[in-house]
Amino acid sequence: MTQINCTQCNAALTCNVTDISACWCNKLPAILPLDDTATSCLCRSCTLAKINRYLETIYTQPIKTQIAFAKQFRSNDNLIEGLDYTMQNNYMVFSKWYFLKRGTCCKNGCKNCPYS
Repeated sequence: MTQINCTQCNAALTCNVTDISACWCNKLPAILPLDDTATSCLCRSCTLAKINRYLETIYTQPIKTQIAFAKQFRSNDNLIEGLDYTMQNNYMVFSKWYFLKRGTCCKNGCKNCPYS
């Protein structure tokens, strides 16, 4: 384990550089493209913010493209706060990302439903 600082917010974090498969960041889905900006370590908060910024670019595409992108992550049953849902007044509010991964609309008028 190595103590380093987040390259975005400078928060201290522990990175498992000797066994990257055991690192906390591997519990998050591999949504971000592997490019030259993927080489720096970010804290959980900054990583989730970066993922959500990237997903905003996906949301501008046609709904069929969005669903196709999300489909590859459908088998991940782990709900991640800040990605799949947020807590509001002690209730889980599912995100657009959560509904895209599900792949269908339940017709209940959900707050972040991308299918409307």
